[in-house]
Amino acid sequence: MQDNQDNNAYQDIRDAVRTLCAEFPAAYHREIDAQRGYPAAFVDALTRAGWLAALIPQEYGGSGLGLAEASVIMEEINRAGGNSGACHGQMYNMGTLLRHGSEEQKRRYLPSIASGARAWCVSTKTGTW
Repeated sequence: MQDNQDNNAYQDIRDAVRTLCAEFPAAYHREIDAQRGYPAAFVDALTRAGWLAALIPQEYGGSGLGLAEASVIMEEINRAGGNSGACHGQMYNMGTLLRHGSEEQKRRYLPSIASGARAWCVSTKTGTW
C-alpha cells in the first residue's frame, strides 16, 4: 500500500497539467469530439509546455521523466475532460526510436520531437497486406 508521501510525489506535475488543461474547458473537447476532429490547439499547448516530451531524455531536449510521471500526465488530461488518446502517441511512440534508433537518429529526430517541430507517430494497417 502506498503511503501519503508516495501519493503526493507527483502533485507538482498534477497541478501544472491541470492548470494547462483548464485553458481548454470541457466545451472545447465536446466540440472537437462532435466534429470528429483533432484537438490540435490542446496538443500544441501540451507540447509547448514540454509535457509530451516527458519521456525524452534531457540530453535530447526532453524532460527525462519516467513512466510513472508520464502516466500522471495522461491521467490528468483525462481527468480534466480531455482525451489522452489524442496525444499519447506523441509521448510514447518515440520509445521505439529511443530503444532501437542509432545515436545519429536520436540526435537528428528527438530534439525536434521534444520541441514540437516534428510530430512522431506510428501507423498500422488492419486487415491483409
